[in-house]
Amino acid sequence: MSYPENIQDMIDDFAFLTDWEDRYMHVIDMGKNLPPLSPEEKTDAHKVKGCVSQVWLVSEVKDGRLYYRGDSDAHIVKGLVAVVLTIFSGRTAGESLDLDAHAILEQLDLSEHLSPQRSNGLKAMIERILSEAAAIDKS
Repeated sequence: MSYPENIQDMIDDFAFLTDWEDRYMHVIDMGKNLPPLSPEEKTDAHKVKGCVSQVWLVSEVKDGRLYYRGDSDAHIVKGLVAVVLTIFSGRTAGESLDLDAHAILEQLDLSEHLSPQRSNGLKAMIERILSEAAAIDKS
């Protein structure tokens, strides 16, 4: 399958890391590169339901594309937010709906190493983004 360049670059970066510890640290580093959300943005309206850690996603539509910013109070989860934003941010609603995020995550080899709670949180982030994309795609 062919992915947009930034997703393929992320997949290639993870493929280079053969040890789970290295992948774990890479996810944390990705999270450290996210700009923090302001305290005003950390509201219940932006909070992702279904995550054990606190996760906030802020979306914005510009020129027909969805852009996301996110944050979390846990380092590894903030890294997972960064992974999800790499997959979805900057795409049209239709492009987001056409992406198979679960297949991408499988290629990153993260699923089997995440706790059930973190996997559920990751799923909740993806579902929230796809729900927003579907609502915009219908309009």
